[in-house]
Amino acid sequence: MSSAKADSVVPYIATWSEEHWDEHPRVVERPDGSGIAYPDEILADRDQRGVLWDRATSRPGHGKPQFARIHPLRQRRAMRKLLCQTCGNPADNTCHGVLWVLRDTGQPLTEHLLVSEPPICLPCARLSAKLCPALRKGHILLRAESFRLFGVDGLRYRTGHPAPVPIDHHVVSFTDPAIRWTLADKLVREIGDYTILTR
Repeated sequence: MSSAKADSVVPYIATWSEEHWDEHPRVVERPDGSGIAYPDEILADRDQRGVLWDRATSRPGHGKPQFARIHPLRQRRAMRKLLCQTCGNPADNTCHGVLWVLRDTGQPLTEHLLVSEPPICLPCARLSAKLCPALRKGHILLRAESFRLFGVDGLRYRTGHPAPVPIDHHVVSFTDPAIRWTLADKLVREIGDYTILTR
C-alpha cells in the first residue's frame, strides 16, 4: 500500500504530482479515416484490442498524491487483473463474487452496472469507507458474480481540419465503432448478478 506519510493511505490508482501526461494531447486522423492516432504513436499506446490510451508517466510515490485524479495505466491494470483499487493486491473474490465499493448516488440500481472503479479487498473496503470523502457521503458494498470487460471511458473525437475535434467524455463499448475515435483513460466493466452487502 502506497503512502505519502506513515499515517496517510494513498490509493493504488491515485495519481502523484510527479506523474505527468498532456491535458490536451495532439491526435491526428488515421490515414484511412478509421479513427484517431498519435502522430508519433508507439506500440505501447494501444491495448490488445487496438484502443488508443492516454499517455502517462508512472512514478508512484513521487511528489504529492492527487486523490481526485485517477492514473490511467494503474486503473486499467487494476480493472484488467481485478486488483484492489486501494492497495493494488488481488481484490476480495469468493464463491459469491468479487467485492466492489461504489459511491451511493441515491439513484435506484439497475440490473447491470457500468463501473470504472476497480474492485476492492475487504480490509481496504472498511478503510476506504472511513477515509474517502466521497464514500463517507454514502457508499454501496456489493459482490458481483459477473463482471465482464465492457469498454472504456474516454474523450471522443470527430473528424475535423486541421485535426480531429474533441466532442465529449463518454463510456463506449468495445463493439461500438466510436471506440476508434476515443482516447481512453479508464477501463470499464459491466457488473451483474450482484448482491448488495451494505448501503
